Amino acid sequence: MHWNSYGKYLLTGVVLGSFLFYAPSVTEAKRAHKAPQSTAEVTVAVPDVVETKAQRPARKHQAEPKIGIHQDLRGEDSLHATSEKELSGGSDFQSRIHNILYPAGKAEQQMTQLSVPQTVSAYDNSIIGTPLASQEQCVRYLLSNNPNPDITVSPQQLVSYYYEEGEREGIRPDVAFAQALKETGFFRYGGDVIPQQNNFCGLGTTGGGVKGAFFATAQLGVRAHIQHLLAYSSTREPSEPVIDPRYQLVRDSYGTRTLGTWEDLNGRWAVPGYTYGQSILSMFRAMLTE
Repeated sequence: MHWNSYGKYLLTGVVLGSFLFYAPSVTEAKRAHKAPQSTAEVTVAVPDVVETKAQRPARKHQAEPKIGIHQDLRGEDSLHATSEKELSGGSDFQSRIHNILYPAGKAEQQMTQLSVPQTVSAYDNSIIGTPLASQEQCVRYLLSNNPNPDITVSPQQLVSYYYEEGEREGIRPDVAFAQALKETGFFRYGGDVIPQQNNFCGLGTTGGGVKGAFFATAQLGVRAHIQHLLAYSSTREPSEPVIDPRYQLVRDSYGTRTLGTWEDLNGRWAVPGYTYGQSILSMFRAMLTE
């Protein structure tokens, strides 16, 4: 019994000593096993972080100037190319300028103007034609009958408007001016129309105090007069925007029909106006003697 007790104590001491001897080695082995993993993670992680922070700003700093310069240069090259082409009179640029100056339909109308018949005789009674009287003759004829015409521009300026607007539309400007002299009493007025209306042909006046149309300038008044003559004598639309307030009324009434002579205006422009056209032509012929 005594030996057995001693043997138990001895065996317990051996086991306990073995445990104490090997326990530190196991712990260190575990630490040694874990240490390389931890070290590897740090080693890999640190370069990634350092590389990202160091390289990304550098790439961004280098990329932005390159993109900006490239785009600017392309923009300048494109601008210079366009400018050089336009300044050198490129066909595209010339076409755009031509389209601005001559919108669609204008070229055809201008060709129509060139086909206006030449007026060669003082006894030609056509509404459409070319002038025979000079602008100076028109002015002298006016001033010889009324030295102080009540108009908003000078006589010379007013006559020049008749020639500009009349020749544009193919209407004889000298005879149209003679009509204005008849309608206004050599610009003395005295009827329903007043000088400030710039209404030189009685547009819209029907008597009884009805003054008719008003125009902002003398040239617009002349243009409306010429357009009204064109409405009677041609189916062609005016070259300029219509400002004659009765233009469409005439065109709708006549359709494809037109009036060819000044005498055809009798009873139409003026009522009853039996000799209305003849009196205008008589004044025109007197103008030629000035």
